[in-house]
Amino acid sequence: MTPPPAAPTPSDRGDAERSAARSSAPEVVIGLDLGTTAAKATAYEVGGGRGAVAEREYPLLEPEPGWQVQDPETMVEGALGALREVVEQTPAGSVLALSCSTAMHGLIGLDERMKPLTPLLTWADARASGIAQELLGTDEGHELHRRSGTPIHPMSPLTKLIWFERNDPDLFGRVRWWVGLKDYLLWRLTGELVTELSCASGTGLLDLQARDWSDETLRRIDVRRDQLPPVRPTTDSLGLGSSVAARIGLPSGTPVVLGAGDGPLGNLGTGALRPGVAGLSLGTSGALRTVVPEPGVDERCALFCYALTDQDWVVGGPVSNGGIVMRWALDLVGQDLLRQGSGSADAKLVELAGSVPAGSEGLVMIPYLLAERAPLWDPSLPGSILGLRRHHTRGHLVRAAMEGVALQLAAIVDRLEELRPVTTVRATGGVFRAPLWGKVIGAVLDRPTYLMAASEGSSLGAAALGAYAIGRAPTLGTALDLLSPGIMTAGEPVEVDPADVETYARLRRSVPDLLEAQQRLAGAFTPR
Repeated sequence: MTPPPAAPTPSDRGDAERSAARSSAPEVVIGLDLGTTAAKATAYEVGGGRGAVAEREYPLLEPEPGWQVQDPETMVEGALGALREVVEQTPAGSVLALSCSTAMHGLIGLDERMKPLTPLLTWADARASGIAQELLGTDEGHELHRRSGTPIHPMSPLTKLIWFERNDPDLFGRVRWWVGLKDYLLWRLTGELVTELSCASGTGLLDLQARDWSDETLRRIDVRRDQLPPVRPTTDSLGLGSSVAARIGLPSGTPVVLGAGDGPLGNLGTGALRPGVAGLSLGTSGALRTVVPEPGVDERCALFCYALTDQDWVVGGPVSNGGIVMRWALDLVGQDLLRQGSGSADAKLVELAGSVPAGSEGLVMIPYLLAERAPLWDPSLPGSILGLRRHHTRGHLVRAAMEGVALQLAAIVDRLEELRPVTTVRATGGVFRAPLWGKVIGAVLDRPTYLMAASEGSSLGAAALGAYAIGRAPTLGTALDLLSPGIMTAGEPVEVDPADVETYARLRRSVPDLLEAQQRLAGAFTPR
């Protein structure tokens, strides 16, 4: 006689309940994005739908003029806090992987115990400006740029390392590891010190063709290969460490996809992947980029080239002066709007600009309020206002500032066109809450422009790369569509006035002459 089945124990019932919960829970990939001012964790469901979102802000510090640094430990603690909050709001057992995005070009010096000897020197840190100026435009500078894909600029770890060697040789000699923000984050999450191809391609130390550190460049700056983390593909993953796993509430060993830099992931997150499609992100600063299958830069060394994956490379240029021109204009000519108290002063300022015709009736602004980057990469160039007449109002000034930003982006498009056609622009960023920004940029670029207002940018890009890396999708595009269905063809088209397009076309033709004159003027007023 067959004995009756044993009654289920409490442990058996618990296992069954957990198994049922796992089978009914959505599958989730968490995108973790460490930006310049905040850490953001976002849960994306496989099949579509954004889940929990959490953000932690942290300060950008300026201990000396031009030094822009952060405490890496504070940033990681912010990331862990955001992750814990998202995991708490996500069904148990549903997280397939974490995938990481960080701001690029950062540098940290660590001792042999992995303790920071320096803060994080961010991309905005300008202490190496003099060194960049020495190399800019030289044969050596061009060779370093072409080899690495990173322009000669104080943002790059290459120039920062030279600065340390010259200005703090004692600390330079005590550093055991030179790492970036992504590397430090991955070490804290997994206990392993590695970097990935994307962030490595933004250091100035990589050989693009070899996909590894350049021995020739390292000899130039007296840094040993064993002082840098090994370079791994962006699609590689490591296991989440047990202590961190316990803190954030995930199983030990949960895959942590290495991910990429925030810029390349911004292209992925907006669906700007196909040939001819450029991704534009524009907030306080901005960048315009397109994806290409092989690494390389233009002959004039005006563009960067950073990795998204081994087979997908992002070529483009950043601008330091984006929406910040509006904050400058508001401070300069909009104080009465701030005092009025009703409505947004920014919106009122844009409304004044909207009453001015395209071309600002002859007023032109070169908006280098902050040291500009692409396409000239000369941080010494100041801005200027040209064509000023008595009839010009603050509305003219504001519109000229917006048009100046658009003309700078157009100069990047012109450089991209030297490599391959740019047929479409997919744009995202806070400035586009004001429709005039889209109309000006769409008309200046003279290409179909689509606003991706709902895009999550780098965090969605990180999650999509994560889904692709763990095998849930065969391509980056299908991975993106898996988490955000329809995004590859989404976007609100910007309608432009053909007369504005013609006005801006004439203005664009004059920009090279204006910039050349600006360089001569800046040279005349530079102290010798």
